[in-house]
Amino acid sequence: MKTLLAALLLAAGCSTLASAGTLADIQVLDRTTGKTLETYRHMGRLYVAGTPGNRYAVSLRNKTGSRILTVISVDGVNVVSGETAAARQSGYVLASGQSADIAGWRKSMEEVAAFYFTRLPDSYAARTDRPENVGVIGVAVFNEDVPPPPPPTLSLQQKAESSAASQADNASHRAKAMAPAPAAEAKLGTGHGERIAARTEHTEFRRQGEQPNELITIYYDSRPNLIARGIIPGAPRITTPNPFPGGFVPDPKG
Repeated sequence: MKTLLAALLLAAGCSTLASAGTLADIQVLDRTTGKTLETYRHMGRLYVAGTPGNRYAVSLRNKTGSRILTVISVDGVNVVSGETAAARQSGYVLASGQSADIAGWRKSMEEVAAFYFTRLPDSYAARTDRPENVGVIGVAVFNEDVPPPPPPTLSLQQKAESSAASQADNASHRAKAMAPAPAAEAKLGTGHGERIAARTEHTEFRRQGEQPNELITIYYDSRPNLIARGIIPGAPRITTPNPFPGGFVPDPKG
């Protein structure tokens, strides 16, 4: 299927924070402040705290030795096609070691509509009648199915030399019919590896399988909300009032 090369959005810098993925580094960059958002782990999930009004990007880096396809979902919507997201849809192809910042909803081959943190009613998903999955970023990573290299072929000169050598061997065997044949030795050869593209256009990508090789999920919310939910370490939690805490009535202060 046709996909987009991530060279369209080649990143200018790199992050120093720990990444969320194994096949690919996935981080969230606050484009308003220029800082990579800290990732918090809570009960097996990853979270980042966004600031309302700030623009952001999903930062990707291919950690493998071959091409990968990254299908990106924001709030349950595919960032390339605008469809309700599914892993089999279009995405960005990254060459080995390549980085890219995906900074918005793709509108054409030349531009995107910027991502920014905002209240739920103003979100793109809600404004397109899909508010159910607001607050999550997903990246489905696929390895490439690279066909095996073709068998080696001999040039005309090599064929002639091989034929001459074969004839000489036959003559030798005829002359020494009673001598034992020498043991065969395995031939050495160099295979043809995967193709690595870096063009800013559509490209073909064959996935290894129907299911992603890795699925990375990062949830986001405002800092106050993450504090209230006890996700940010060391932050005070909002507790539920207890109507019967026990004890006697103390004197008021002052």
